[in-house]
Amino acid sequence: MLSMMIKPKQVLEIGTYTGYSAICLCKGLQDGGKLHTIDINEELEEMAKSYFDKADVTDKIEFLIGNAIEIIPTINETFDLVYIDADKENYIKYFDMTYDKLKTGGYIISDNVLWSGKVLDKNKDNWDADTIAIREFNEKVQNDDRIENVLFPVRDGLMIARKK
Repeated sequence: MLSMMIKPKQVLEIGTYTGYSAICLCKGLQDGGKLHTIDINEELEEMAKSYFDKADVTDKIEFLIGNAIEIIPTINETFDLVYIDADKENYIKYFDMTYDKLKTGGYIISDNVLWSGKVLDKNKDNWDADTIAIREFNEKVQNDDRIENVLFPVRDGLMIARKK
């Protein structure tokens, strides 16, 4: 739904998994739009591509396999929308690496920012590395005056940040 509201021309997705989000993001693309999706797990590529075929979006997707931290600098595009749903410990890096590739008025949408409610736990002894990383990411985004943002407490939490 968010992609259909934003109507992006260029989208970057970090974390493809089965491709469900990529398909949803493609549904809102402008004519001639493109989604670049990155996943480190090459074993999922065949499955995701089969779903792309069934959803008739294969021609709108560039599927990139490898480490997103290495791949992002090689993509020479400016994005209307970046969707982050990958390894939690690198959310801040992904945000920082994509910010300059984002058009003014563009969006960075990050999934799992409530991390099953773990980010709300005050007891630091219960925090694992992912919880700490998501807490730091949320704080960074909330305090970044270059963007407007809102955290939606739906499902596992969705952070929507808009570049000013």
